[in-house]
Amino acid sequence: MFKNIIKTISLAIVLWLVITKAQAEQAYPQVMLETSMGNIQVELYTDKAPLSAGDFLAYVQQGLFDNRLRFHRVVRPDNDHGQPVISVIQAGLPDGAPRRAPIAHETTERTGLKHLDGTLSIARAEPGSGGGSDFFICVGDQPALDFSAKRNPDRQGFAAFGKVLSGMDVVRKINALQGISTGQDDYVDGQILAEPVRITRAYLLATAKR
Repeated sequence: MFKNIIKTISLAIVLWLVITKAQAEQAYPQVMLETSMGNIQVELYTDKAPLSAGDFLAYVQQGLFDNRLRFHRVVRPDNDHGQPVISVIQAGLPDGAPRRAPIAHETTERTGLKHLDGTLSIARAEPGSGGGSDFFICVGDQPALDFSAKRNPDRQGFAAFGKVLSGMDVVRKINALQGISTGQDDYVDGQILAEPVRITRAYLLATAKR
């Protein structure tokens, strides 16, 4: 009887170790963004934010970013017109470029992700109006962009879905560029780049383990 109990416990421990190892080795897709100012390598949390990360990945795999996507907006405390102030660089496809359908909004409350330094997140207007075609990268921790924070009046925050693994020096260089006034929207005054930083190529790297 005692031996059977010991055997059962031992098997349970072995099973737990196998499951823990499998979870630890679960792979996250990694994508390289080749820009005119240098490369940015990112990791996508397809398990925690499957809609957002999956849509971004679909744009990459369908070649919809190549020579179309560009970083066109830089937001810093010295040019931000929202509250609380934030620091990000925003990328998007130009008007008329092929786009996939918008996706449902994945809040950070749901995903458990946070807007930390290097976080990728979906840009949006109303919840459910965004997608992988328009995203931003956080420069420094940005808790004002999380669920229930005050940056967005609807308190739904933004949908974090990945992070920068290498190339934050490139992100910061882009963030330091000077924007211009378009005369069309006071909210983005001084944030729009006269010469956007182009993503010449976006491609999936060999999937890496956690």
